[in-house]
Amino acid sequence: MTIHWGILGCGNVCEVKSGPGLQKAAGSQLALVMRRDAALAEDYARRHGVARWTTDAEALLRDPDVDAVYIATPPGTHLEYALRVAAAGKPAYVEKPMARNHAECRRMIEAFAAAGLPLLVAYYRRRLPRFLKTKELIDSGRLGQVTMLNYRYASNKVHRVAPGELEWRLIAEHSGGGLLLDVGSHALDIFDFFFGPIEQVHGAAANLATACDVEDVVALHCRFASGVLGVAGWNFAAVAAEDMIEITGTEGKVSLSVFGNDPVVLTTAAGVEQFDLPSPLHIQQPLIQSIVDQLHGHGTCPSTGESAARTSWVMDQVLSPYYGTRDDAFWTRPQTWPGRRFGVR
Repeated sequence: MTIHWGILGCGNVCEVKSGPGLQKAAGSQLALVMRRDAALAEDYARRHGVARWTTDAEALLRDPDVDAVYIATPPGTHLEYALRVAAAGKPAYVEKPMARNHAECRRMIEAFAAAGLPLLVAYYRRRLPRFLKTKELIDSGRLGQVTMLNYRYASNKVHRVAPGELEWRLIAEHSGGGLLLDVGSHALDIFDFFFGPIEQVHGAAANLATACDVEDVVALHCRFASGVLGVAGWNFAAVAAEDMIEITGTEGKVSLSVFGNDPVVLTTAAGVEQFDLPSPLHIQQPLIQSIVDQLHGHGTCPSTGESAARTSWVMDQVLSPYYGTRDDAFWTRPQTWPGRRFGVR
């Protein structure tokens, strides 16, 4: 049996990361792609060997040859499309972040639970070798009792963007916030994978250097249900790039990046070990394979609606002071956001 996929929104993320993975995973085939721009939809189908394309989302959802749907549009449309996929009686694989806020995530989860259908989310690092190795080192006791997680991320890409050149990732209506949603969510999800849910979280966000409404700097501290404490910071308006996780225990420390292919480094009293485990070209393929296996009735995908919603909950807790609230359509009221009083305008 082959799982035949339809894609809603065959844009950039589908070029290398995911679309080819849907074609190359065992027992999987990409059958139909949708994009509102007909020329771009046809071009994608031609270049990726997909037999059919459409500009009509409803036609894709109704298509009897589509067994499961990949929602690859910006987060502002995830809830709408997810509810339509559930109503069509098909499993969904949704790009990250799962939605603009935790409230939208819960509505998606409830719809798929009521329909008795799987809802999976593209936090694909849960199946990449370097993160599986890190979890193995943690769980095996090589670090002793884990006591602390530290994460530092910095980039210098967004603060030079002019207001009229903002992409959807910097417009809350489409993204749910700033780059914490698009970029930072990967780190928060992998922390959940390593240590389980975050049960206490506090933080602050500000816009200090970027000509847009959303945050560009975020600081967080938290406690995991396992007892581990964590500190993390994201600076999207920095002079230089940085990306480093350090997990420290009573017997050792492991270091790695979230986005790079650098080796995982284990430091203990016995010395330093390095594990060179580069990610595959089609970086979502291992997670996609776990989804296909689950749909075939064997195996389980580790990135579910429930686990992804936990990451959205954490982001809501940290960003709520900036936006005033994250429980409703806050993106329609940027003039009221308390955090906008800081930074450049």
